[in-house]
Amino acid sequence: MSRAIMIQGTGSNVGKSMLVAGLCRAATRRGLSVAPFKPQNMSNNAAVTSDGGEIGRAQAMQAMACGKPLTTDMNPVLLKPETDVGSQVVVQGKRLTTVKARDYAALKPQLMQKVLQSFERLKSGNDLVIVEGAGSPAEVNLRAGDIANMGFAQAANVPVILAGDIDRGGVIAQIVGTQAVISPEDAALICGFMINKFRGDPSLFDDGYALISERTGWRGFGVLPYFPEAWKLPAEDALDIAGGRGSGALKVVCLGLSRIANFDDLDPLAQEEGVSLTVLCAGQPIPGDTDLVIIPGSKSTRGDLAFLRAQGWDVDLAAHVRRGGHVLGICGGYQMLGQRISDPEGIEGPAGDTPGLGLLAVETLMTADKRLTETGAVHAASGAPFRGYEIHIGRTDGADRARPFAHVEGRPEGALSSDGRVAGSYLHGMFRDDGFRAAWLQSLGAEASGQGYDATVEAALDQLATHMEAHLDIDAVLAAAR
Repeated sequence: MSRAIMIQGTGSNVGKSMLVAGLCRAATRRGLSVAPFKPQNMSNNAAVTSDGGEIGRAQAMQAMACGKPLTTDMNPVLLKPETDVGSQVVVQGKRLTTVKARDYAALKPQLMQKVLQSFERLKSGNDLVIVEGAGSPAEVNLRAGDIANMGFAQAANVPVILAGDIDRGGVIAQIVGTQAVISPEDAALICGFMINKFRGDPSLFDDGYALISERTGWRGFGVLPYFPEAWKLPAEDALDIAGGRGSGALKVVCLGLSRIANFDDLDPLAQEEGVSLTVLCAGQPIPGDTDLVIIPGSKSTRGDLAFLRAQGWDVDLAAHVRRGGHVLGICGGYQMLGQRISDPEGIEGPAGDTPGLGLLAVETLMTADKRLTETGAVHAASGAPFRGYEIHIGRTDGADRARPFAHVEGRPEGALSSDGRVAGSYLHGMFRDDGFRAAWLQSLGAEASGQGYDATVEAALDQLATHMEAHLDIDAVLAAAR
């Protein structure tokens, strides 16, 4: 009989995604057929499924931990913020609508049906489903109609383990306070707690651990020390990649756009010893010694183009190109590099046209059709084959398309400036391909490490599972599932 267990957190970014991934790998290594599940996720960093849908990037990592192909049932509701007050709603892999936050509650009853439908499909095909919550169940102002935490757990009758983050401080109050504010009915579903991200000697927290158990009546499943290899796992939150990584000679800068999307392109570069990768925050200039500037994808291309200009990055980019630097625009970043972005139907916001950066002789027309597909391509300059994926709206054309970035099934894809220093492409995920990444780095005068990116992630997932086995009572966690 299939069972399920749910990991909820005392707040955002307490490590739920990583904990679920580690549990998925640990349970899979025990011979169980396991699937990850997150009822509702909010992220602009999505993964494309084999059936042409999209789910949150964290669920893609968790599926990898289970050795399973991606399915839209693993994350049936994905919210993709487009503005500060509104998000695109993706249901079972397909766009349903765009709503303002205050109007989202009216959709939830309809969405709960889809959530439970996807959950039951996963349960029917697996021994164990490990569920990840969103945010915190202590946000009781959002409890009515909830589909992400206790609302789902009650509807599906799934037991819950509450995870607290000791690294940010106040973990006793996090857990005891959660019990204090949720209803007795919801508290009854919580079968225990675990402590995440402990630094130092865990025995120093013995008294605090006992106090939590005494105050709540919940059993503890263990204290997990900080996992130092976490940076090798794909990031879902842009905050996880803010700042810099590496100290290699090739200096790569990514512009930290306000609606940055599908930035998984950066993870493989961050693991290259010869690369120094920096993600710029608002107000930071592009350093003068930068070799390559990456303009990443965006959920609001025209809005982020305005944001880019507000930081002065358009001026910095022009100077960077004059100095002989390279620029790569991916998806929305590719659209920004052109002469103009036209959105006559107001698909991404107010209807109108926005002048582009003028670094490529192309123009983009926004259209309602969304392209979601895995893609095989051949890099035009090096002849290196690679696989990636497309997840975008809009069509781009113009004179620089005569010099394509790549070829897809014999057709030109992307564009290249006449001097070859500015490139644009709709293809995400290209740097996961070890051969292409090596060829690309060589074209910029850097040597690749020769490491396999996917193999590195697989090894990190194994290390995570081993780490959790050493410090948590995994047998008890799995036994708590029902």
